[in-house]
Amino acid sequence: MTPAARVAAAIEVLDEILAGAPAEKALTGWARRSRFAGSGDRAAIRDHVFDAIRCRRSFAALGGAETGRGLMIGAMRAADTDPAALFTGEGHAPAPLSAADGQGAPPEGRFAALDCPDWLGPELEASLGPDFEPVMEALRHRAPVTLRVNARKADVEEVRRALTDEGIEAKPHPLASMALTLGAGARRIGNSPLYHGGMVEIQDAASQAVVEALPLRDGQRVLDLCAGGGGKTLAMAARAELDLHAFDIAPRRMKDLPARADRAGVRVTLHDHDSLDRAGTFDLVLVDAPCSGSGSWRRTPQAKWDLTPERLDELTAMQDTVLSEATARTAQGGVLAYATCSLLSRENDARVAALRASEPGLDLRFERRWTPRDGGDGFYLAVMDRN
Repeated sequence: MTPAARVAAAIEVLDEILAGAPAEKALTGWARRSRFAGSGDRAAIRDHVFDAIRCRRSFAALGGAETGRGLMIGAMRAADTDPAALFTGEGHAPAPLSAADGQGAPPEGRFAALDCPDWLGPELEASLGPDFEPVMEALRHRAPVTLRVNARKADVEEVRRALTDEGIEAKPHPLASMALTLGAGARRIGNSPLYHGGMVEIQDAASQAVVEALPLRDGQRVLDLCAGGGGKTLAMAARAELDLHAFDIAPRRMKDLPARADRAGVRVTLHDHDSLDRAGTFDLVLVDAPCSGSGSWRRTPQAKWDLTPERLDELTAMQDTVLSEATARTAQGGVLAYATCSLLSRENDARVAALRASEPGLDLRFERRWTPRDGGDGFYLAVMDRN
């Protein structure tokens, strides 16, 4: 496909997303309809689409409309590139520019320029303080691809050298001891023998830092209560000899976890509601709670625009419920760890304060926040001792 044809395809996908389709579903649907497209074409179109969603407000202003066409015109203008060079109407290129496309104008207002929803801007600014503008600017750009080296099977330098031999650039990340951030050749990692052999997993550096901050030790009985795909479950398994258990309210999210655990050389007991109720209490319970995902908007930019005040209220109520359940599953003398990938105080320290007000036996051992300024996603962690 030509560069212009790729832009036309991105416009088609973006229009589906703006009409309400999930981004991944729209991209997959386009790929199935377009068997002629090679892997390089699909990757380029995906990049166009996600770049445009991250910067939806500012690109719409620059492109004259909040449409797929407007966003792609805005993307080119933001890059100081004349869109007329690709919008020619020739072959599979988008139609030529017209007066309806406007001349482009900077977005009006500070929140719009930072591609931040107006309703959430003040709360994000109150939560982040002086970090607000640089964090929101970071969220307008792609996230790095970071691996976690499985300490049970390899060391960081061994993996880095092997990746170099495969043509994949990798360098240590300061946030976590087993983290390697990929540069040139990153897209090849899915075909790497290191990945298929369980020596590495794709995991954000701040997510790894959360697990490294947990007080894990050999022999503990540990529960990952909101396990999702199991990234933190496997990261915990690599740190100590644990009796490790995982649960998620949507069991389908854990469907790949047994195979991944086997590949990594670890054992995890998966639970449904009934078996978890019979499992008793645990020495450490990790709650990686459902949240706004505001710290990971670089990876899931559509979530930034889909979030509503009503949904945020639902999420905080859900966080209170799961924290109460997690407390009951934490043994006396055990540890309760609460994590989110949110940047909002309302979902983080405010939830911990509310829990401790209702559960006076919980002592806060420490808490920490990471933001994209640290080089990973935004995360929050609070570790509490249950007395």
